[in-house]
Amino acid sequence: MGLFIVVSYDIVDDRRRTKVFKTLEGFGAHVQYSVFECDLKPEDFERLRKRLKRLIKPKEDQIRYYPLCKSCVERATVEGIGSITKVGPFKIV
Repeated sequence: MGLFIVVSYDIVDDRRRTKVFKTLEGFGAHVQYSVFECDLKPEDFERLRKRLKRLIKPKEDQIRYYPLCKSCVERATVEGIGSITKVGPFKIV
C-alpha cells in the first residue's frame, strides 16, 4: 500500500465537477457521490493534486484530502453497501 488518501470535493460548476470526477477516476475508486479512495505513490499524489488544482476555482470550489495511515485503513468500517477499497496502486497514464 502506498498513501491511502480519501478525496472529497464540492464543485459548484457541473463542467468543472465532471472534469474533477474524470481526473479522479484515473487515480482511485469512486465510493460515494463526491468521494474517492486512492492508494497512490507519493509522486502520483502530487501529480493528482496539481491536476485538480488547475481544474477548480478556489473561491468557489473545494477539494479535501484525508491521508489515512495503514492501521487507520485496516480499522475503517462501512455500514450498509460497499467496502473499503482494497486495490493496489492505480496506474497513471
